[in-house]
Amino acid sequence: MKNFYETVLTVLKQDKRFFAKDGTFLRNAVYEAAMQMDTDLIHLLLTNKDTKARFFKQVDDVLVFDKVRFGWVINNRQFLPDSYTRFKNKIGLINENEEMISTSGKVELVFPYKDCVLEGGQTKEDQKRQEIFYNELLAPNEVDRLLYPKVFTGAKKYSYEGDVDLLGNPTSENAAVSCSSVTDFENTDNLIIKGNNLLALSSILKRYEGMIKCIYIDPPFNTGNDSFNYNDKFSRSTWLTFMKSRLRIAKKLLSNDGNIFIHIDINQSHYLKVLADEIFTEDNFVEEIIWAYGSPSGGRATTPKPVNVHDYILHYAKDYQNRKQNRVYVPYSKKYISDWFKYKDKDGRLYRRRQRGRDEDGNAIWSKQYLDESKGLPLSTVWTDIQQVYADPRAYKKGNKADVEVIKSFSGGQKPEALIKRIFEMSTDEGDLILDFHLGTGTTAAVAHKMHRRYIGIEQMQPQIELILNRLKKVICGETAGISKDVNWHGGGSFVYCELAKLNQNFADEIQTASDVDAIQDIYCRMIKSGFISCKVNPADIDAASDDFKALSLDNQKRFLMELLDKNMLYVNYCDIDDEEFHISKEDKAFTRSFYKEG
Repeated sequence: MKNFYETVLTVLKQDKRFFAKDGTFLRNAVYEAAMQMDTDLIHLLLTNKDTKARFFKQVDDVLVFDKVRFGWVINNRQFLPDSYTRFKNKIGLINENEEMISTSGKVELVFPYKDCVLEGGQTKEDQKRQEIFYNELLAPNEVDRLLYPKVFTGAKKYSYEGDVDLLGNPTSENAAVSCSSVTDFENTDNLIIKGNNLLALSSILKRYEGMIKCIYIDPPFNTGNDSFNYNDKFSRSTWLTFMKSRLRIAKKLLSNDGNIFIHIDINQSHYLKVLADEIFTEDNFVEEIIWAYGSPSGGRATTPKPVNVHDYILHYAKDYQNRKQNRVYVPYSKKYISDWFKYKDKDGRLYRRRQRGRDEDGNAIWSKQYLDESKGLPLSTVWTDIQQVYADPRAYKKGNKADVEVIKSFSGGQKPEALIKRIFEMSTDEGDLILDFHLGTGTTAAVAHKMHRRYIGIEQMQPQIELILNRLKKVICGETAGISKDVNWHGGGSFVYCELAKLNQNFADEIQTASDVDAIQDIYCRMIKSGFISCKVNPADIDAASDDFKALSLDNQKRFLMELLDKNMLYVNYCDIDDEEFHISKEDKAFTRSFYKEG
């Protein structure tokens, strides 16, 4: 496919002013012409439908030339992976006029690949591939195709099945969970999606734009020790691009009175704050919560510096300035003051003595403050009363190997249900819709289920998907762990599980599990026949170098095959649902159309 940069060059070649006799592109001449609103240049760009669509904006009945956007494209000499040339080896703070922050009070975070979209898969095979940084201006078609809504497959509904008591609450003795295939999706359904979270977010945007009341995410912290371990040398830039691509869609999903809570640690918190200020605006920043969870070593320092015992949670509102007078973000808690009430009156009511002043003789005047009449203390931004939950495989039953293996490999500790409960109490009511697109071990979904909130969870890793499904089934059966007693949870409810329909992702899965060169050769032959390889790859050139390919190690052969795949074709686009080549079942078609409200 001809990329957009080549389209621009083809159009500009019609004007001899912009090319030297030897064919060299005279970039400065083009840029100067654009800044001077050269009429011949503008006419050229209007003659091509692609350049007209990208560089002109309709204002009433007038087409206005966006010379800033055009100049940006012209100043990016290279295409796709090298589109960061303008910012190479720079991570700094400038304003929108490219002036240093010393001349402006407004801050913008600038980093390589900032103008790009990063798919950023998190499975093991994704970590070994060279990430593609899709430039939104130079590769609009690639970006559009990447973010098209996807087809869903394998939809199943997990529901409570068992006896209930006189009040309609499930009884734990006979609790069970039924699982059945579904072809319809209801507004009241909870949803768990397996797949790349950027692509899943783009898919749910079609149905849920402006409807999510609260987003909580606990993304990879980019510490060098967790699952976000890309080979790119711009590790911070890669992580910021990864976050930016997802947060921009998250903002669209939030309702006007919605809130987002981003959980992060000390490694990237300050860079994330500036990025989030840019996306959500500084006016919509509500607070920075410090979660002081305690030390995993019990306070015993293992490094020369002080032991870190806290995380940050950045809290933004979709429209804080218009809501802050109408929404109580910080509920009052009696838990913090209950120890102050040490006396009982004749009715057994707890109270404390409060000095109200002094009489004319200087004697203290006392009054009683009753605990049951006290509103409590406002919640502060430093939370010291919720401790971290550290994963312990012994807490899981023998034989449940999937749970145990995930827990063993899970970096750090699980976020406690009490932490998520407090966030939901601050920003949601029963029936509100919650989203977590870094679902991990499923804590957000479990808490939302117990608190009678609707929820959407997205996760890509298969072992963690198995853990999430097992955990939610236990929740449906009325498990007593976590916040269950606090919210009087007895079980019940349901959720729908589905996956993004795989295309090239099937090849990616096979590549990961291939154990010998014969398996790799078989995968390669089928990949070439499928036609879903990168447009930048010439199969004839690869065949001509087959001896060199065979000389590679197995790991390098796997990595090479991952490079061949068209990353835009990892999953089936909804617009291709009826293409017989993709073999979408009638059940999957029905569910997908129902989800997009087109069934």
